[in-house]
Amino acid sequence: MKLVTRAQWGARDYRRPNGATLYSGKRRGVKLHYLGTPYTDRPHAQCAAYVRQIQAQHMDGNGWSDVGYSYIVCTHGYVYEGRGLKRRNSANGNTTLNNQDYAVLLMVGSSGLTEPTDEQLHGARDAIEYCREEGPAGTWLGGHRDGYATACPGDTVYAWVKAGAPRPDTKEDDMALSDADMKKLADLVADRVWKRDGLPVRWGTKDNPDWSAYSILHHATEVSRDNRVRLMRLQADVGALSGVVSRLAEGGGLDAAEIQAAAEAGARAALEKLGQQLTDTDPQG
Repeated sequence: MKLVTRAQWGARDYRRPNGATLYSGKRRGVKLHYLGTPYTDRPHAQCAAYVRQIQAQHMDGNGWSDVGYSYIVCTHGYVYEGRGLKRRNSANGNTTLNNQDYAVLLMVGSSGLTEPTDEQLHGARDAIEYCREEGPAGTWLGGHRDGYATACPGDTVYAWVKAGAPRPDTKEDDMALSDADMKKLADLVADRVWKRDGLPVRWGTKDNPDWSAYSILHHATEVSRDNRVRLMRLQADVGALSGVVSRLAEGGGLDAAEIQAAAEAGARAALEKLGQQLTDTDPQG
């Protein structure tokens, strides 16, 4: 959970004694809220200031002892500590409801930004689980409108709550990559591996500015194929020489035909041996 403590977001100190009132007994569960006013999303650097604005409205406008919510979740998925786990909230409608459930606000409005972001839903789910594990809170989950006459938390958030507040389905691995994405990925691998390890590969020269990761792979395949041909030729030459030497070692002279026959036999034997070795080491064999 990306928790932002009261000290980190610059909270004012709460008034006493009301702001210090503790919960009595365990909480039944968690209630979700929305702002109920127009809201426009903002860069994350401005979210703490908005949380301070909510606290000021609750303390100076409503006359409450502190910000009303237990936790506040911005659109970037950060969870701001309000009254926290121990001190009773004042957002659920009355003393009984406040004591019964934690209050978690999602920073979305009744107009403007009304759809929570995926990051925000993850943050809200983090807050719910945190309240359950550390609160302690039971598994009951609802909206402000449950048991109190209000439109809060709005139809979109309420539908998510009634569905069990699931985490967003972000199966990015199942998405097909475009050709452009594939090229970027290949370039990234090349940059992180080949360049970092200092492999001697041509890379975007003046004469060939389009030389890329794909070019390197293609070039490596061609080099491997050429080297295999050269190896076979060399093995054949060595085998031919070996065949002739073996015949000469038997004693006596050899005429031209016998030398050629010995060379051909030696070359065939060497190539057959090499072919078997290549087959044994071929990962696709």
